[in-house]
Amino acid sequence: MESYTDLQRAVFDRGLIERYDGHGPRYTSYPTADRFADFDAQRYNAAIEERQPGSAAKPLSLYFHLPFCDTICYYCACNKVITKDRGRTTEYLSYLKQEIALAASLLKQRGKVWQLHLGGGTPTFFSDGQLGDLLAYVHRYFELQDGGEYSIEIDPRKVSSASIRALAGLGFNRMSVGVQDFDPQVQLAVNRVQSEEQTRAVIDEARAAGFASVSVDLIYGLPLQSQASVHRTIERIVALRPDRIALYNYAHLPQRFAPQRRIDEASLPAASVKLDILGDSIQALQEAGYLYIGMDHFALPEDDLAVAQRRGRLHRNFQGYSTYADSDLLGFGVSAIGLVGPVYAQNAKTLDAYYGALAQGRLPTTRGLVMNRDDLIRRTVIQTLMCQFRLSYAPLEISYMIDFPTYFAEELSRLAAFAADGLLQFTSDGLEVTARGRMLVRAIAMVFDCYLKAAPRPNGYSRLI
Repeated sequence: MESYTDLQRAVFDRGLIERYDGHGPRYTSYPTADRFADFDAQRYNAAIEERQPGSAAKPLSLYFHLPFCDTICYYCACNKVITKDRGRTTEYLSYLKQEIALAASLLKQRGKVWQLHLGGGTPTFFSDGQLGDLLAYVHRYFELQDGGEYSIEIDPRKVSSASIRALAGLGFNRMSVGVQDFDPQVQLAVNRVQSEEQTRAVIDEARAAGFASVSVDLIYGLPLQSQASVHRTIERIVALRPDRIALYNYAHLPQRFAPQRRIDEASLPAASVKLDILGDSIQALQEAGYLYIGMDHFALPEDDLAVAQRRGRLHRNFQGYSTYADSDLLGFGVSAIGLVGPVYAQNAKTLDAYYGALAQGRLPTTRGLVMNRDDLIRRTVIQTLMCQFRLSYAPLEISYMIDFPTYFAEELSRLAAFAADGLLQFTSDGLEVTARGRMLVRAIAMVFDCYLKAAPRPNGYSRLI
C-alpha cells in the first residue's frame, strides 16, 4: 500500500496515455454542467431555505463571477465581456448586490463563510473602491470566518502594487496569477503580452502583503510552443516559487469559442509534441519539489492544497481543487453556478437575462439539476477518486446502505482492464489508482458516470491529456 507521499506524485507513462487518451469531463461537478436543464428557480430557493442552521450546516463557499476584460486572450473559453468602458462595472455591481441580498434573505441565519473566490473575466477590472464596496456588502449578509480562504484571480498586466496591498487589506489571502507562457512569440500569437518582471512584481508584492498562497496558471498546447520553449517557462516559474502551479491543456474548440478562431491552427503543436511538453513539464515540476495534486495541479508540500489531500479533505468544485470538503456553494454573477444540498443551479449566461431577472426581484437561475440518490452515490465515488486516488468501499456502503461490489458490478468489471494495464489495483476493501494511472484518473472516473453511458457526447468535452 502506497503512502500519501507516494500518492502525491505521478508517473508519465506515454504508452498508457496514448492508449487511453480521449475526451471526457473534468468533473468539477457530477453530474456535469452540460447535463443541466431548464430549471425552476424555486427549487434552488427552497434548497437555500432548507440549509441547516448553526453547527449542523455545511461549510459555505461564495463565488463571484466578474466578467469584464479590456483585452481578449485568444485562447480563452471563459464567459466574459470585452469592453474598455469601466462605467459598466457600476451597473453590474448594483445587480450583484441585489442578488446577494436575495440569496441571503432565504437563509435562516447569516451564513458562515469559509471560502470566497472572485473569478472572471478580470476581477481587477473593477476599481479597488468597487471591490471594497462588494466585500463590505458581503460582510453585511455573511460571516467570513477567521482562517478561511479568500481568493482572487489576478492579471499581472492589470494590477498595481497598491491594488495588491488593498486586496490584502480587504481580507484576500490567496491569489491566482495568470501567466500561460513567458515566450514572447507565443504571447503575441495569443494576444497576451506579459513580461516576467510584471509577474514577479505581483508575486513579490503578494508575499510582502501577507498572502498565504500564490498560484500560477500555465497552458501547454498553445501556438508556437515547443518542448524547449515550455521548459524555459517552467524553469522561470519554478524560480519564482509559487505555492501552486496549474498546467492546463489548451483545448482548441473554435466552433464553440469565437476568440479561438483568431489562432492559426497550423501553428499549434502536434499531439506528439504536446505529450513531449507534458512529460517534460511533469518531470521538471516534481524534480523541483512540487507534488502532484491531480488533473493539472501541483503544489508545494506545505501548501494547504497538499495538506488537505494528505488528510483526506481535498474537494473538487467549479473553481478546481478546494480544501473544504463538501461545502454548499452560492454562485453570484452572470453564468455562476451554485450547489446547495442536492441542487445545482446556474445563472443566466448573458448580462441582459441576468439583469432582467434581478429587475423582477428574483434570482437569475435558468438551468440546474436536482441530484437523485444514484447521482449522490456516484458523485461521492468520482469526487473521491479525483481527489484522493483511492476509494474504500466501507464508508459508501454505510452511508448509502449498498453493497458496493453488487451496486457497481458492471463498473468493477470494466475496471479490470484498467487494472490489467497497471492504472489501478484492487485492494481488500476498495481500489487505488497507481502512480501511472493518476494522469488518467478522469478516464477511471468516467467508468462510474452513468450519463456518459446513456449519452456519450464524445465531442463535447476536452481531451483527457
